[in-house]
Amino acid sequence: MKVLVTGGAGFIGSAVCRHLVSDLQWQVACVDRLTYAGNLSSLGAIANDPNFTFIKADIRDRAAMDKAFTEFQPDAVMHLAAESHVDRSITGAQEFVETNVIGTFVMLEAARSFWDGLPPERKERFRFLHISTDEVYGSLGAEGLFREDTPYDPRSPYSASKASSDHLEQAWGHTNGLPVLISNCSNNYGPYHLPEKLIPLTILNALEGIELPVYGDGGNIRDWLHVEDHVRALVLILTKGRVLETYNVGGRNEQTNLSVVHGICDVLDKHTPAKQSRRELIRFVKDRPGHDRRYAIDPTKLETELGWRAHFVFATGLEQTVRWFLDNRDWWQPLRDAGHGRKRLGL
Repeated sequence: MKVLVTGGAGFIGSAVCRHLVSDLQWQVACVDRLTYAGNLSSLGAIANDPNFTFIKADIRDRAAMDKAFTEFQPDAVMHLAAESHVDRSITGAQEFVETNVIGTFVMLEAARSFWDGLPPERKERFRFLHISTDEVYGSLGAEGLFREDTPYDPRSPYSASKASSDHLEQAWGHTNGLPVLISNCSNNYGPYHLPEKLIPLTILNALEGIELPVYGDGGNIRDWLHVEDHVRALVLILTKGRVLETYNVGGRNEQTNLSVVHGICDVLDKHTPAKQSRRELIRFVKDRPGHDRRYAIDPTKLETELGWRAHFVFATGLEQTVRWFLDNRDWWQPLRDAGHGRKRLGL
């Protein structure tokens, strides 16, 4: 297959590109405008592969997107380009609306124009997969799980912008016939994760021996999904999923934020012992405004219809992630030096 991947230099996007090119030998055109979240070094393993093409472009630029479609002639689109950090959305919502909403609109229009001109057999085969988030569903209480039919109830500028883009996808599918699919995933973790997010931030702060900030009481719960499990799910949805359907992707690995931080401290203490346990570095800080208490996904539809299963349990996935950061300082040190994770955002 020939797949156009937007946001392909980001955390999940680069994992998608590496898997499609290295493991499946598909042809990939990666579109990314290389904001703070895009990192070409995450694509180093496939940068010189003849099946990989990088296009530096903004998804809001219709002419650039039309050119990418015309020149690459994709069989499918995996749309991951998005502003994705909740804290950043609190103080910089405009960028989230422009990228996540307007950018998705431009991508849909460019895809529709391209798709309309395809011969019947290619038109039938074409797919547009939009990768979204469980945060569009809002916050859960102590019980229950997000299902595909859970009503949307976004609580942050980030989740509101993603909910908007999900609705645009469905509208272009129902109104224009564009063969779209949507996936909503839980919190991802794994290698190449930007150092401002909870797990890599905690790993790097702990290595430096500086405080480990935990919002509120640390009791907020997330369902953690290893990025490699997520990528396998996305390929299944793209190739076997039903058009106009939504598929929730979750790892069945619920953890409180505090238990995640404790786990990281314990793994680091085992592999790189310090004078005192890294748990002593934990500091509880003022909570994030509008911080959703609990997310948890029911991936039954994905498991029963498409046969997907998460391979990673959280304990082993977390240890693998910590060891990756220990072994790949050359990847994260330049980001750390540039200030990623050095300052709290969203206050």
